[in-house]
Amino acid sequence: MARLRTTERSALADRAFAYIDSAGRRRLPIHDASHVRNALARFGQVQFENDAARDQARTRLLRAAQRHRIVPVGFIANELDTADRAARGTALPTGFVTMLMTDVEGSTALVQRLGPGFSTFVDEMWNALRAAVEACGGHEVEARADEFFAAFEVPRAAVDAAVGIQRDFLGRTFAGGVAVRVRIGVHSGYPTPTPGNYVGLDVNTTSRITALGHGGQIVVSANTREAVRSTGSGGLRFVELGTHPLRGIKEPVALFQVTAKGMVTRFPPLRL
Repeated sequence: MARLRTTERSALADRAFAYIDSAGRRRLPIHDASHVRNALARFGQVQFENDAARDQARTRLLRAAQRHRIVPVGFIANELDTADRAARGTALPTGFVTMLMTDVEGSTALVQRLGPGFSTFVDEMWNALRAAVEACGGHEVEARADEFFAAFEVPRAAVDAAVGIQRDFLGRTFAGGVAVRVRIGVHSGYPTPTPGNYVGLDVNTTSRITALGHGGQIVVSANTREAVRSTGSGGLRFVELGTHPLRGIKEPVALFQVTAKGMVTRFPPLRL
């Protein structure tokens, strides 16, 4: 999806946006199918002024999805999960949080190979990721397409979950006989909580770190490394990968690869 230029955005009518805040700032363009899909994916990242504004934006977005004949399965599932979490009173961690994200290597080729079976594969993969996260006391934040986002109160628990995922995925296949390799990025910071999700620079940092890695690899920030080492890093080794600029992040970030018994340890240079 091409990014809207300022002149193109200004030319759009207010009805072409799902959300307009009290200051007149227009968010979530929904004027064509590709932007509707993008708005569905990003809806949980927007910090609305109040519940009424969120509900109104949700209604406008779903009407746009219907108009363009887009079935928002992932969006609806996430909305139901958020509501269920609120009903159970299971709050996500706040304050200093360690965030873990995963991304499937070669997902486009998998979609082409599996066709309609891709959804079955994703469901199986999500279940495996959820099991690893829950076993280490983590909280699922979001599962979308081939991406997964979890949060942990304890930094070591996040790294242990990442190691568990890589060990598990190294020796198993999913629907369609697919062997999957996932990139994992881990970063610790102070994300801004929203209902059922997080926003802010630390979330973006985690996403950028994840994108740099390779399937089977765990890349963590210096924040996470220092937090883990301060509470005990037995059984883990942190390999220096250097300091790297991250897209959209002002300061370069020192990165490390986590290695442990039973994991692949050799990878190409980071995907800069």
